[in-house]
Amino acid sequence: MLQKVRKAVFPVGGLGTRFLPATKAMPKEMLPVVDKPLIQYAVEEARDAGIEEFIFVTGRGKVPIEDHFDRSFELENTLKERGKLDALEALTQQLPGTGTVAYIRQREPLGLGHAVWCAKRYIGNEPFAVILADDLILSEKPCLSQMISAREDLGGGNILATMEVPNEHTSRYGIVKPGFDDGSRVEIKDLVEKPDPKNAPSNLAVIGRYILEPTVFDLLENQARGAGNEIQLTDALSSLLKTSPFYGLRFDGTRFDCGDKIGFLKANIAFALNRSDMNREVADFIRDFAADL
Repeated sequence: MLQKVRKAVFPVGGLGTRFLPATKAMPKEMLPVVDKPLIQYAVEEARDAGIEEFIFVTGRGKVPIEDHFDRSFELENTLKERGKLDALEALTQQLPGTGTVAYIRQREPLGLGHAVWCAKRYIGNEPFAVILADDLILSEKPCLSQMISAREDLGGGNILATMEVPNEHTSRYGIVKPGFDDGSRVEIKDLVEKPDPKNAPSNLAVIGRYILEPTVFDLLENQARGAGNEIQLTDALSSLLKTSPFYGLRFDGTRFDCGDKIGFLKANIAFALNRSDMNREVADFIRDFAADL
């Protein structure tokens, strides 16, 4: 019987230097897209995909994330007294259940592979998801749900979210060397971290959604440094390819790189235009404002 994916890891220990000074005292994962912080979108995506346990790998200055997913009795009572029940419901609905959240601190920013390794004790011997809040995806069906469905159809294995990128951008991503490809699911024969465009095996890039088997921890255990003198998750996955089935999924949806200022602004516009309570006013403003450029 295929083991269910019940746990998700959220690496949130990064410094967010590209958004300074906004992130001097606020975690970048708390930057809002319309009216919800990036990390809340990530948690809601996981919850909608059936994830039951949420593991945050944090760092210094990340306490606001913990506070966000905790009760605020004073605020809740104030909203109740003032009859703002819709706001109260929105506030309480986003909270994971008691006992389903864990926080572990990554003491040094040693890379994504190290952040995932930090969660080893909480994962145990189960398949698990990794979600990067910087990668925000607008889709009808949550990206992680699509990946879990693909994993069930394939009978297990490691699943990575993938998308085509311009050839000149391959040096920004982990790039897939593909095997069989049915247009949606693709066999991954190899992974190359940020290759020069002339050496890239394809233009199919891995983005911030992973479903991994726990054997990846055995490879991360050696703490080997890779690109940028960091412990790279891609390096461990490349080694794991030799013994475990690996697939990429071209997900349905639009991905926004919210670790980049332009990507973050695009996400705010796209998510606002996707909301019936504000899309018309936002669209009118964009048209009027752009007409003067």
